[in-house]
Amino acid sequence: MQRRALLLALPVLLAPGALLAHPHETLARDRQGAIEQQVMAAREAIRMAAAAKDAGKLRALYAADFTHTHTTGKVDGRDARIVALLSGEPAIELARVEELTIRVPHADTAVLTGRSPIQRSDGGGARDVRWMQVFVRAEGEWKLAASQATGVSPTT
Repeated sequence: MQRRALLLALPVLLAPGALLAHPHETLARDRQGAIEQQVMAAREAIRMAAAAKDAGKLRALYAADFTHTHTTGKVDGRDARIVALLSGEPAIELARVEELTIRVPHADTAVLTGRSPIQRSDGGGARDVRWMQVFVRAEGEWKLAASQATGVSPTT
């Protein structure tokens, strides 16, 4: 009897939460396109700041809690990543992009996935890498919040 009463009361108990839930934000195509352009501009700003060896600009373009996961599993924070970029270490931020997909799940979040050839640090030539970058808008500015790289085997 108690179980039946609970089952009957369940919709009433859940209703307030359902009323407070936020529906997934649907962005108009033109707004999504504008966000894609802004994020690509932020990505280009990273390339330009790295080329200019501008550590201050790079710090401004990366979120304070940024992390990058290498193909080896090693994880770098913002400062280590900036040092790697300034030293000319092969990086997804600087590599030629051969495939690119941009998803904008929210007005302040963009997820980029792509494929790029990356020079191997052991001098063994280039290797295809699939990568992901997450950009977030904080205080009106797009910042790179996270990135990850996965090596693609030659048979893939």
